[in-house]
Amino acid sequence: MRLFLFSLPLALVAASGVFDDSDLLKARDHQDRAALEKMAADSRATADKQPNDATAQYRLALAESYSAEVAIELHDKAAAKNAAQTGMDAATKAVGMKPDSAEYQRILGTLCGQMVSSSSLAGLKYGKCALDSVDKAIELDPKSSMAYLSHGVGNYYLPQAFGGGIDLAIKDFRKAIDLNPKNADAWLWLGVALRRSNQTAEAQKAFEKSLEINPNRVWAKQQLEKTPGS
Repeated sequence: MRLFLFSLPLALVAASGVFDDSDLLKARDHQDRAALEKMAADSRATADKQPNDATAQYRLALAESYSAEVAIELHDKAAAKNAAQTGMDAATKAVGMKPDSAEYQRILGTLCGQMVSSSSLAGLKYGKCALDSVDKAIELDPKSSMAYLSHGVGNYYLPQAFGGGIDLAIKDFRKAIDLNPKNADAWLWLGVALRRSNQTAEAQKAFEKSLEINPNRVWAKQQLEKTPGS
């Protein structure tokens, strides 16, 4: 079971300045695990030296989330769990210091969701954390395309009994696209959800749109190739 596999904004304006995560995105897009692990290690060293710096903790959480995302795409559950756990610990610290940050809440929800990838039973423990944190992010920033994307992936994998479901996921993905039509990951996940609901023609169009916006995303290419009729 996979959950919350998506990217984050290109830059975060933090107290210390502008945090450019373009290198993380490039490594994510190409599924370059070595580069991601190196950047995560560097962020971890900084966070260890600055335990009371919310931005340092967030940067570690962000790097580990990308590492977990690619590990999940490559079906390495153990690596995904380890990265998500480290990132979740850092995100919890960041949220504790700045609970009114929509982005900090969103990344915490993302990492809680990625923990679910380690075991289907983990959904019982981390599913609520995942959606509650993203709900808080949406409450704090209702115009965040990325928050709705995060919420949609959560709904995609959570059964209806846990408050999720495909129909809710598709609604979230479409909302994310309405807020930002150039959100390539929202188009990608809309395609995944549409394919699961047997709307393969529409799914193919969504994957193609995702790749039109971001032609470097390996996972998007893989999803298009495995879609019937592509």
